[in-house]
Amino acid sequence: MAASADFAAIDRLRREWNDAFVLAADRPELLRFAGRVGRVVTVNCNGKAVVDFADGAWYDIALAHLTKATDDEAKGKYDATANSAQASPTRQG
Repeated sequence: MAASADFAAIDRLRREWNDAFVLAADRPELLRFAGRVGRVVTVNCNGKAVVDFADGAWYDIALAHLTKATDDEAKGKYDATANSAQASPTRQG
């Protein structure tokens, strides 16, 4: 079945990209993320990454427009407590 092959491909992408720190490409629609490090929450069934830039929202971004950040690039640039995407967020409202 083609559908199960698609789910298998999505699962592979999720294993590769989930929780990865990423940088957005220099594209006009992604300029608001320039110089910011995001974290991939998951890969949706359309094959796009759901990215958290620690601003309280998640964004669907094509994997082709993301690059994985090195540990040095990510260090200190991503604050996981700055958003509401956590089990017990400290900031409410």
